[in-house]
Amino acid sequence: MCCLTYGGQDRFESPPGEPSSHKRSNVIHMSTPQRRHQPLHQSPADDLRGSGTVTDRLIEANARYAAEFNDPGMDARPVLKVAVVACMDARIDLHEVLGLELGDCHTIRNAGGVVTDDTIRSLTISQRALGTRAVVLIHHTGCGMLSLTENFRHELELEVGQRPSWAVEAFPDLDQDVRQSMERVRTSPFLLHTEDVRGFVFDVKTGLLREIDPEIAPEP
Repeated sequence: MCCLTYGGQDRFESPPGEPSSHKRSNVIHMSTPQRRHQPLHQSPADDLRGSGTVTDRLIEANARYAAEFNDPGMDARPVLKVAVVACMDARIDLHEVLGLELGDCHTIRNAGGVVTDDTIRSLTISQRALGTRAVVLIHHTGCGMLSLTENFRHELELEVGQRPSWAVEAFPDLDQDVRQSMERVRTSPFLLHTEDVRGFVFDVKTGLLREIDPEIAPEP
């Protein structure tokens, strides 16, 4: 695999003659560049300034953003023709982790980064209407889904008097759930492109992506 640079960001591409679906077990390290925007708060003291809700502060931040905004004139189709499915965890900045720029990819995020029916819905639209071909799946260490069980639904039913129609999709094993997610994508009849589907675990302590081999079965 070779590393190409576009606009100051690292991109990874298979060398000539190597199919994009070729499976590897390498570890990818991405450096984290400086943030390109000012955070909503920089210190505990800043939290004491002003009044209003967090949403109010977000709207104020948007006004500052819009004041300097220039329409990039992009098409809705992702430049790199890739969709990334990842956990909604606030510690993971997917564009920074993967060296992506605005307009490069589709990002689909949920609790755990699992492939649910709604994930398949988004991927199907992504591929059939907007031209993506590759799928990248990312779970991560320290995920809250590792400590939940389907009993979460039962507890909700007791609290609100109605059983949720959705599954929790909790999992005790990161690697195995990545394999299950890859299999769900590869076997979906609705997706046009299932030959380039790869799964990873992101380490929130080191910033490393570790690729998961879909062929290795879990130990008994």
